[in-house]
Amino acid sequence: MRAAGLVVSTVSDASNPSQVSRPFVVGTAGHVDHGKSTLVKALTGIDPDRLAEEKARAMTIDLGFAWLTLPNGQTVSVVDVPGHERFIKNMLAGVGGIDAALLIVAADEGPMPQTDEHLAILDLLGVDRGVVVLTKRDLVDEDWLALVQEEVRERLAGSVLAAAPMVAVSATSGEGLPALLESLAGELAPAAGRPDTGQPRLPIDRVFTVTGFGTVVTGTLSGGAIAVGEELRLFPHDRLVRVRGLQTHQSKVTRAFPGSRTAVNLSGIATEEVHRGDVLAPPRLMVPSQRVDARLRLLGRSPVTLQQNDEIDFFTGATELPARVTLLDRVQLEPGETGWVQIRFRSPVAVRKGDRFIVRRASPSETIGGGEVIDPNPPRHKRFRPETLAALETLAAGSPDEIVLQLLASRPLEVRELHAGSTGLNAAEIDEALAQLVAEGDVVMLGAADHRIEASSFAVETTAWQSLASRIREQLENFHAANTLRPGMPREALRSRLGITAPRLFDEIVATAERKGIAADDGATIRLPEFQITLDPARRSAVAPFLAAIQQHPFSPPGPHEFGIDAESLAALEHLGEIVKIGDGIYFAPDAWRELVTRTLAAIDEHGSMTLAQFRDNFGTSRKYAQAALEYLDQQRLTRRVGDDRVRGPRRPLTP
Repeated sequence: MRAAGLVVSTVSDASNPSQVSRPFVVGTAGHVDHGKSTLVKALTGIDPDRLAEEKARAMTIDLGFAWLTLPNGQTVSVVDVPGHERFIKNMLAGVGGIDAALLIVAADEGPMPQTDEHLAILDLLGVDRGVVVLTKRDLVDEDWLALVQEEVRERLAGSVLAAAPMVAVSATSGEGLPALLESLAGELAPAAGRPDTGQPRLPIDRVFTVTGFGTVVTGTLSGGAIAVGEELRLFPHDRLVRVRGLQTHQSKVTRAFPGSRTAVNLSGIATEEVHRGDVLAPPRLMVPSQRVDARLRLLGRSPVTLQQNDEIDFFTGATELPARVTLLDRVQLEPGETGWVQIRFRSPVAVRKGDRFIVRRASPSETIGGGEVIDPNPPRHKRFRPETLAALETLAAGSPDEIVLQLLASRPLEVRELHAGSTGLNAAEIDEALAQLVAEGDVVMLGAADHRIEASSFAVETTAWQSLASRIREQLENFHAANTLRPGMPREALRSRLGITAPRLFDEIVATAERKGIAADDGATIRLPEFQITLDPARRSAVAPFLAAIQQHPFSPPGPHEFGIDAESLAALEHLGEIVKIGDGIYFAPDAWRELVTRTLAAIDEHGSMTLAQFRDNFGTSRKYAQAALEYLDQQRLTRRVGDDRVRGPRRPLTP
């Protein structure tokens, strides 16, 4: 059964990587009406123009897809792109994932404006393999063909396709098609194919519904394999979906591999909730951000000089977003120049280090440059800072340990966040670099257990940790100096002062500070390890009569209000263990309270229970104190009320 590009058939050998060649994706490029779609149909037997409007207008409007088998047996996916300047955004959604290009130039017309723009896009994206195809060979003679070949070579000079083979073909007669296939096979033969790093991503370039199956998306898979039944996240949204089915080249597979054009049948989401530009990936593979750091190259033929805060259109994978540019290393970026920039978005984008992108001016729409993402989750930068520029240079070209150390220099990061695209390294490389940096004393792993490297662990560069530790000690010293009678700084107050928004990160920082003897964690409060509450001589003199009175009347102690004792002094005395609060305004001396508890439990053990009246008579106190004491014993689960009696509670150990 075939419907809208999805076919239900038997499982093919593509489910087994040992039985398939390396998958490659080839994309067309070139001016409108130069015969791209006609050539694809001649090579594959598949008409890539699937829309009724495309057939009516005889012009490609959106992406088309096909596949072919090369003479060496290699199966290749083909993405056909529109050539008209009005549909350049659709073209950009298709070429981001290609391994090689077929740059199409009509022999009867020669290079045209979109030839140059498409070539510039291939150059900016680093698509350095391909074949230049001169179509409509049957419409020109040898002399004209030679002139066109010479002109094309001049246009290619200095580009990624400068040395690409050039083949003249006729899609009508079939002339040159075998030679084209041989040339393409030769270009792809030495290519390594897409590496499998265990970090799969599928930028979505098509979304549709198949009756009986639901939502289907397509894209070029990179970074790793995905399998039927797997749970993925739809980025940049926080939406989990499940892979219900997979197809490659309209054959049902149980597993799709990097480099393949893949159709994914998703469960758990409606078609209208998915859009071109969304990315399917494992849930923690990326961290969406509203800014990225990048190296941006402006085309030499760019009609604009890029100014600070200029608005651009940003394209990467199948994603298109409006953005603004912060120029980090210069006042303006001239045509032909390369500079460091921070690109800011109104809504989050999900990318990884090393992702290529294209930028266009919004109006009039035109490609002006492109570049590479260096940090997909950076902090906001101030301009012209040497340390920022040095950090970007390290992230761009440093060794794994240098890259990891640089990212940890500004703030603590969760190890899984390092795994999620900030470095461009795989998880094993990151963990190995972290282990080396921890062993050499350059990185501190946060938490109660030292040197533990797990996905949920936090890490920070040692100097950054020392700075943070100094701030913790300074905050606690200042708090203790201003609050001598309080046991410690409230936990949330310290978190706020340190500017740490993530509660779990703060808990790990506190645990590390306690492990290193910088702070003591008392739960609700945090203090310096050496800090103890002390009453100054004046306060000590003021509370002395009250302390003496509750010793003299152990089971009917007078209230602190009778002596004018303030709340801070009471709290300090309670913290120091010099009084025991059992109710509102009722405080016992510790020795008296211990005696009361011991005698009460002994009496209950002897008689089986005790009433309030028996308690009152036993201690020669009033009903007020008897009721307060018994209710407190109930709260402590040392006793339990049954009717008018108290019996033993579930708590056995006596902790005065």
